[in-house]
Amino acid sequence: MKKTFFTITGTKYYYGSKFFEPGMRVQLIKDKENQYDREAIQVNVKGLGKVGYVANSPYTVLGESMSAGRLYDKIGNKAIGTVVYVLDNGILCSIDNIAKKKYR
Repeated sequence: MKKTFFTITGTKYYYGSKFFEPGMRVQLIKDKENQYDREAIQVNVKGLGKVGYVANSPYTVLGESMSAGRLYDKIGNKAIGTVVYVLDNGILCSIDNIAKKKYR
């Protein structure tokens, strides 16, 4: 099965990106109340809460990762991901599951 990747962006508006490490788990939650982007997906880390968003612009999506718009209808209301690479211009992650399972 082919892996699905996404990019976390906007971390500078929350806690920054220095604490991210490969293997770290993140939770994706659709942000249905977002007034700027109808397809916004926020990224949370257990114990911190919101740490950024799934990138949804050609300027912030890294490589062949999926934008929030392409991912939005595939994840239900929530999904779990894992950090793969921490880069200067974003955090590249893979989707662990695209089910509505409880975040651990």
